[in-house]
Amino acid sequence: MPPGPLNAITDVPGVRVGHVTLVDDGDSPDLAGAVRTGVTAILPHDGNLFRDKVPAAIHVINGFGKVVGTSQVSELGVIETPIILTSTLSVGTAFNGLVNHALRTNLEIGDTTGSVNPVVAECNDSQLNDMRGQHVNVDHVLAAIVAAKTGPVTEGGVGAGTGMVCYGWKGGIGTASRLAEVNDSSFTVGVLLLANFGDARQLTIAGRQIGLSVDPRRLDDSNRLKGAGSCVVVVATDAPVSDRQLSRLARRVQNGLARTGNVGAHMSGEYAIAFTTSRRVPHWPTSSQLVSNELAEDGSLIDLMFQAVVEATEEAVINALFTANTMVGRGRRVRYALPVEEVLQILRRHEVQ
Repeated sequence: MPPGPLNAITDVPGVRVGHVTLVDDGDSPDLAGAVRTGVTAILPHDGNLFRDKVPAAIHVINGFGKVVGTSQVSELGVIETPIILTSTLSVGTAFNGLVNHALRTNLEIGDTTGSVNPVVAECNDSQLNDMRGQHVNVDHVLAAIVAAKTGPVTEGGVGAGTGMVCYGWKGGIGTASRLAEVNDSSFTVGVLLLANFGDARQLTIAGRQIGLSVDPRRLDDSNRLKGAGSCVVVVATDAPVSDRQLSRLARRVQNGLARTGNVGAHMSGEYAIAFTTSRRVPHWPTSSQLVSNELAEDGSLIDLMFQAVVEATEEAVINALFTANTMVGRGRRVRYALPVEEVLQILRRHEVQ
């Protein structure tokens, strides 16, 4: 399927992405306290998300993770804060940052109305980052939200992806998009993911088991055989879909991950968060009834939406690997960048275009 102009989640009109990247070697010569972490913020629109929520769904593929806000999103079918991605032990800080952000702009919270439901997801970056140091603070979370913008999205070892490892190689942030077009309808599906999962031997690109072909000497045994980690996938669309239909889109994420070799390992949490920008759900509705459109599910467009999610998820994983740079982290542990030219040569030999 054709990608959007930027091949990024920001091809969905109004969606913004911001990163804060934290890199510090600390004082120890062996880099025992190395900081290799960060925050990534995804904003569905540039308005007040608490007052104008967006339809949403969260699907748990493998629940070995800490994702805040899932039960209320599942119950009410909306997201009312930016989505924050970060390191596992910084989830609490990210929650506080989102609460801080919401309170600053909504004086009614906890007074004339109820509380707020922050959405935070995480991956474990302890292979490269001093995760015990909990180096992310509330100001970093707020800065990522302020930095969020439309346009091209920086990928690889940035933001929440700074210390992440994918299929034994340096991983991080990846994004991609697809256009679902049929007759007089055209909608965009964008994906941004935090790639931090997989055994190096499993890596598959364009149907080819690259992990069995790439020179493994740059991977030590502990990394090459390590399947744990996690992956958080954020799916955005401008299609008029309900929260139930968003749940169906979110479930297709696992098909895209599987194309790259992912098996949902026991200690790898995989989550999909999906939302649509096609309409906003007011915190204070002016009527007792809300009217909305949704895609017919007996036509070809819904299948194209499913295909778009699968393709964009698959490519976003590959983009995260292709854009990440080699990093030396905690304890001077090295996680090498995927040797892109070597991979391309393997694909060319098998006539993969």
